Order: sequence, then C-alpha cells, then structure tokens
Amino acid sequence: MKHLAAAVAALAVALPAPAAARPAPPPAAEHGWVTSTLRRMSLEQKVGQLFVTYVYGSDADDPAPADRTANLAAFGVETPAEVVDRFHLGGVVYFAWSHNLDNVRQIATLSNGLQAASLSPGGKDEVPLLISTDQEQGVVQRMPAPSAQFPGSMALGAARSPAAAHLAAEVTGRELSAVGVRQPYAPVADVNVNPANPVIGVRSFGADPAAVAGLTAAQVAGFEQGAGVTAVAKHFPGHGDTATDSHTGLPVIHHTREQWERIDAPAFRAAIAAGVDSIMTAHIVVPALDPSGDPATLSPTILTGVLRQEFGYQGVVVTDALNMAGVRTRYGDARVPVLALKAGADQLLMPPNLALAYDSVLRAVRDGELTERRIDESVRRILSVKYRQGLSRSPYVDVEAAVSSVGAADHLAAVAEVTDQTLTAVRNDAGLLPLPGADRSVLVTGWNNAAFNPIGRLADGFTSRGSRTTALPATLPSTQAIANAAAQAAQHDLTVVLVNKAWDTAVGDPRASQQQLVAALVATGKPVIVVAVRDPYDIAHLPGVSTYLAAYTYTPAAMDTLVRVLHGDLSPHGRLPVTIVAATDPATTLYPAGHGLTW
Repeated sequence: MKHLAAAVAALAVALPAPAAARPAPPPAAEHGWVTSTLRRMSLEQKVGQLFVTYVYGSDADDPAPADRTANLAAFGVETPAEVVDRFHLGGVVYFAWSHNLDNVRQIATLSNGLQAASLSPGGKDEVPLLISTDQEQGVVQRMPAPSAQFPGSMALGAARSPAAAHLAAEVTGRELSAVGVRQPYAPVADVNVNPANPVIGVRSFGADPAAVAGLTAAQVAGFEQGAGVTAVAKHFPGHGDTATDSHTGLPVIHHTREQWERIDAPAFRAAIAAGVDSIMTAHIVVPALDPSGDPATLSPTILTGVLRQEFGYQGVVVTDALNMAGVRTRYGDARVPVLALKAGADQLLMPPNLALAYDSVLRAVRDGELTERRIDESVRRILSVKYRQGLSRSPYVDVEAAVSSVGAADHLAAVAEVTDQTLTAVRNDAGLLPLPGADRSVLVTGWNNAAFNPIGRLADGFTSRGSRTTALPATLPSTQAIANAAAQAAQHDLTVVLVNKAWDTAVGDPRASQQQLVAALVATGKPVIVVAVRDPYDIAHLPGVSTYLAAYTYTPAAMDTLVRVLHGDLSPHGRLPVTIVAATDPATTLYPAGHGLTW
C-alpha cells in the first residue's frame, strides 16, 4: 500500500481553516501578470475569456469533414482553432461525442494545437486556454484507455478512506495534466440523500454530510496540491436531493435553511477550506436560500450572497452547462449568460448558441446593464487560475511524455489498490460466498457496457480460476432474452448477474426488465449472485435475492476485485455509504449506511 501511505503523508499537511475574510492578495508575480494581461485586452477579448465551449474534431487545424460541417453549423467556422480565435475563448471542454478524446497522443496534440491558436503572435489574444473535461471517474469519465480508471465517488465513499480519495484525484489529475487538461470538473460535493436521484446517485460520495465533506476536501487536495490542476467542486448549492434531472427539467430542493446548512453546505465549506480554485453551480431552485424561483446559476442571492459573502469564497465560479433545460426554463438563451454574470458567475459553460451568448454579454456591457469593471472581476479570477496552473509560462505539453505516463504501471497499481477497498458485500444469507473450489459451470449475464465489457472481464476471471464459463450479455433484456438467460442458468451450477439502476422504473424506462431478468434467474432454483454495478439501491427491488454485492462501477479493476472477493482471495472491505430503504416503504431501512459483510 505504498501509494496510500504516500497519500496519507500528503493529507497530514493541515488544510486551511474556513474563513469569512478575503484571502491574502496573490503573490506579486501573479498579480503583475494578471494585471498586465488584463490591461492590454479589449472588451471583446475579455468577454471571450468568460466562455468555455466544446469544439468538434480531433485536430485543431485539420478536423474530419463531418467535424468541419458541425463546427460551421454551431460556430460559423470550420476548425477548432478558428472557434478559439473567433470568440477569443477562455476555455474549451473535451467530450468523446465531439471527437476530442480518441487516444492519448491525439488528445495531447489537440491541446497543443488549441493553445497555439490562442497564443500565436498572429492570433488575436495571446492568452492561454484553460482546457477542461468531466473526469469524475466511475460512471462519468472521459479519458480513454489506457488511462487510470478509478472507481467513482460512491465507491470511494464505501472505502471511507480520505487517503484513497486523495490518491485517486492525484493520479487522475496528473494524467489529465499530461494531455493538457488542467480543469477536471470534479469532485462532486453533492450529498445523495435521495435514492431516487436520477442524475447524481453514485457520482456522490454518499449520504453522510461529514463523510462527503472529508472526501471532497481530500480530492481537492489531491487534484490541486498533488497534481497541480484546478479542482471544481460541484454542484453548488447541492444537487443531492433531487428527483428531477436538471438536464431535462428544473429541480426544486425543499430543504429548510437548517437542513441545507446541515446536509448540503458542509462539503462546499470543506472544499473552500481546502483551497478549491473553482466551484460549479447547479441549475436547481432552493426556495429556502432564494424564494424568487430562479435557479441557483442565475441567483445573486445564492452565488453572491451565500457563496461569496457568507462563505467568503473568492475563486472562480463556473456555471453548469448552459444548454441544460434547468437553466433555460424561465429565460431565453440571450438572457441566461447575462443573468449568470449578474448573479456572480465567472465562466459560462457551453451556451447553446455561442454567438448569441457572446453578443448578448457584449451588448449588456455597452448598454450599461453590466459594467466593464464587473467583467474585469471575472477575468481576473480566470487569469489567476491560469497563472497558478503555469499556463502563462508553459502552456504546451510534451506529447511523448504524455504517451508514456498516462496508464503507467504505477498508476494502474494505484487503481487496483484503491478499488480493492471499495466492494461492499450486502447480503450473503445462504453463505454462498466465498465460493468453495473451482470445478463449476458459471453463467455471467446481465447489464454490459461496450467500452468496458464487464461481462467479458468477469467471465474471463472465472475461467482463469478453472470454471467453465459462459458470457451472455443481457443489458436491457427483452422477454425472449430473459427466457433464454433463465434456460441457460438452469444448465449451470451458478449464475452471476450484473444490474445497473434496476430500481429505476420510470414510465417507459427499459431498466425495469432487469428486475424481470433477476426474478427469472432466481426462479430456476440455482444459486444466483447479483452485483450492482451502479447504484446500490437495486436490492430493494429484487425480491428473492439472497446474495448481493455493490461494486458501484463496472471498470475492469472493479471486475477484477469482484472475482477475487467472490473466490475468497480478498476480503470485502467496503461499507455502504448510503442507506437502502424498502421499495414500498421509505421509512423502513433494509440496510443502514455503514453496513458491510466480510469473510
């Protein structure tokens, strides 16, 4: 456990105490660079610094024809470099769907190309970009293999180890920095107290505010002090008790002010105490904080009144994506970016129409609704982060070094060490586990993922231990697929079935077929092991299951840990970071937070 020991040593350095006062002025060199850079910028350049958007293509100057067409439709120019130049962008965010994340060499080369577009003497700005991506790990991770694929937040919550959380963030941050990504949108500071939360779930460390606060602070330290990248605590003021997805609607949090202070606030206070450089807003309504009905992203009461004045936070505030429905329900796309700035935001992420948003902010300044001094406040914060990232001195990355460091052996060893602490054995009523011997036939079925192939990885693990194994993916099975799986299970000694959000039976949601699959497998009378590879709540919706484990994720390392635990090579260490309640009676606790079997 040498990696964890090193992380513990790093965490031994005391985190700064919370303070309501403004922090000390920045060092002279930082202040000088920020001031001189701001002084030579035009209003158009300053406004551009506020925006962060996606761009289409794997190469800054020579994207594929389809990506040229997509850029032209979205931005009026064909290449990512031209998008940066036209809008004087302050940042770019990478996604697989925008074809930015093919492989390590390509990502690093793209980052250098985009920086060159922003910094070239012939360009308009000569200000480095802050490149970002959603790399929470677990179910939300953007970096492709061979990057270090750690389990996500709730798995770390099950491990209950600040050192493991710190290590995961540090290694993740180092790999992102190697390819030019300096602002991972992590950690998630939301406290998931609502099992029906459709958008957070395992992205949260758990339901205990104190535990979430401690792990949030550990990850902020891992990203910023350990890896030197900019952590982003999200989603302020707390997205953990929603039953609506802010991508598709406007959630309302009905916590009283006292409940909010007790449940949601501690993790953000801890992040600020740990020195977090940026905090992301939530598109949620919290009447106890602001009765206006405006989402937090557009609320001066919440962003300026609570976050900046009450909490004393003076870092960068980045909005959640402005193309999400939650921020667009009350105002048009021309008003949203202006209102976000008036509320206290600094970075405007992914407006649905960048040209409209950019022109709207310019117009608001020229018409006097926003002052240039207000714009300067945000640009100063953004430039300060860029300076502390070293982007003013060294904006480019070493492509060959990135290729050799991402997915390095010590990084993958760290992944295994952390993952081994997370698996939670919830139910073992028949004493089936650990499995005796190896002379058995095993069916591995249920939910699968094309990129990670957990069904195949798990089946290979059984085969390597001498079992005769059949892999049968049944992700969202039809009636015929369920019948086929049950028929095969009847011919095997043991079935292991993976489930992913089987609890989610919203109208029209095909995940409900997973409940039918498990019921059919149990009805065969043969031993069945159910493993939740996302939310641990599924057991409440799976009657008759006597052997149940929560893996929280489906990464290769998680499947390797699962194989070892099932065979008794490794004792399960994880404990539930949330409470599992009965499906028909939320007042009845089936398994309390902290529950976890071992052998």
